[in-house]
Amino acid sequence: MPGVVPVKITDGELWRRAAEGNQAAFGELFERHVEAVWNHAYRLTGSWSRAEDLTSATFLTAWRKRAQVTLVRESALPWLYTVAANLARSESRNASRFLRAVRRIPVAEAVDDHADTVAGRVDDDRRLRKVLAAIEHLPNAEREAVELCLLGDLSTADAAELLGVAAASIRARISRARARLRTRLETS
Repeated sequence: MPGVVPVKITDGELWRRAAEGNQAAFGELFERHVEAVWNHAYRLTGSWSRAEDLTSATFLTAWRKRAQVTLVRESALPWLYTVAANLARSESRNASRFLRAVRRIPVAEAVDDHADTVAGRVDDDRRLRKVLAAIEHLPNAEREAVELCLLGDLSTADAAELLGVAAASIRARISRARARLRTRLETS
């Protein structure tokens, strides 16, 4: 109707209705103050995402405590600002406590990330298969020396005795095999 000014319901009245379970009244309070609370939370944290989280937590707290709160001067905003500030301080204290606790953990007792361990094992297995495939392409004498000394952890003297050759011959075969393997693995 032209010329009729709608009467604005006060925060106090909306809060009383919300306390009685009227979700629409609480929705109106939310719409009325969400931007101001977000701006306040942003000024407190300097982070958009933390401001969003604090704003959500503030209105969640308001919903949970709607029956217990009595507003002063009919405005919900001061109470909402106080809740946001308290939540921001609690979050900051919790983060500080967590960091202090993490710093007290001895490095030797730190647990490796299981995903990193698995990824490392997969990479190691892949490299080992690559090396073993390259060893298969070595000449027989060099392959035997590598299998006995490098893979089998046998001494050059024991490998020489087993193969019936001089220890110097085993060292030479291993040296040539390493050079071939290095070349083959660098090109693949």
